[in-house]
Amino acid sequence: MTLVSPVITGIAAREVLDCRGLPTLQVDLELDEVITATADVPSGRSTGVNEAFELRDGGSRFGGFGMLKAAENVTGEIADALLGQALVDQRTLDKTLIELDGTENKSRLGANAILGVSLAAARAQADAHGLPLYRSISSNSHILPVPLVNLINGGKHASNDLDFQEFIVIPVGADSILEALQISTEVNLALAEILLERYGKPALNTGDEGGYAPAISDPREALALLHEAVEAAGHKGRFRYGLDCASSHYYDDATGTYLVAGEKRDRDGMIALYKELIADFDVVTIEDPLNEEDFEGFAQITEESGVQIVGDDLFTTNPARLARGLEIGSANSLLWKFNQIGTLSEALDAAEMAHKAGYTVVVSERSGETEDPIIADLAVALGAGQIKTGAPVRGERTAKYNRLIRISEELGENATYPGDVF
Repeated sequence: MTLVSPVITGIAAREVLDCRGLPTLQVDLELDEVITATADVPSGRSTGVNEAFELRDGGSRFGGFGMLKAAENVTGEIADALLGQALVDQRTLDKTLIELDGTENKSRLGANAILGVSLAAARAQADAHGLPLYRSISSNSHILPVPLVNLINGGKHASNDLDFQEFIVIPVGADSILEALQISTEVNLALAEILLERYGKPALNTGDEGGYAPAISDPREALALLHEAVEAAGHKGRFRYGLDCASSHYYDDATGTYLVAGEKRDRDGMIALYKELIADFDVVTIEDPLNEEDFEGFAQITEESGVQIVGDDLFTTNPARLARGLEIGSANSLLWKFNQIGTLSEALDAAEMAHKAGYTVVVSERSGETEDPIIADLAVALGAGQIKTGAPVRGERTAKYNRLIRISEELGENATYPGDVF
């Protein structure tokens, strides 16, 4: 029997607010005048220079962050090209969008406009087949990701003096996603009490991703606080630790040095610092430890550190940049953010390339998120085994965690929670 592909009968787009109170894009896509699916486009604050282009309006409205132009591109040129066309498959749709834009970084129509349509189409196609999104993308989906829970914020995500962007606890001693969230929340509650007692009420202010932003500057102090909170919560030995350093933001290209906690370091100095943190604080994963163009340095630290080295700004979920890194062994893990590349198909290609090369994949949110939990389904679809979606607080973060709990229930006995993936 030949299956008839559904026809795209409607496309709409609008500005909505992300968790920072800034506009982002929400797209509806209708099939056969019956099924309508919606997707929100996340937005980053700490962005790599090689990411696909996010189109904003400029001017005074919303402080220049408006997205009316991107919305108009969806309801205008993109809708003109797609309405009445069959939704054959995701790759065909995304190829049409890429060719319609015609630029390398999706700057004409905006990667946000293109991605919103791409994600809404993926959801619509899943709905048309009566499947959850994770099952629509991969019929063998069964692995729930271990959350990399960001409890202390720094860098561009917070108004404190921590140069590293994220200080992470990883609940490797849990047996399910629900237990992982339970013990992570207990650690977060213990951390709040420690911060309040030691630094006062201002230490309970939070950053973009819901983690606390105490007025400290030494990464050792932040990691020591996490260890103390884990022990205070009664979970010693059930957690390991991670960092997102976002090093490009405190790298001086003119001198080739990094400024961390008031101290200048070159590449070797940074690698020496990371080795100390690995040895002293059980750090098992480090994201963007070096400048986003230092492929050779990433290869060096990958070889010398013995831990998971994650390329975010290094790779920008871009198969071409990932291929460059694979040639010399830069990093051993891909941070996966679909808005860095602009279509779901290209992002899936990057994940497949990473897996085939033996790299791990860490699915990640952005600092500017909405309540859309789509990355939860995509983490399961990829079998990634790891997800970063912030602290276990605030609706835009907990929406992803709560979706993972539901997926775990849907999978039932088929669900696999990998526990200590390190």
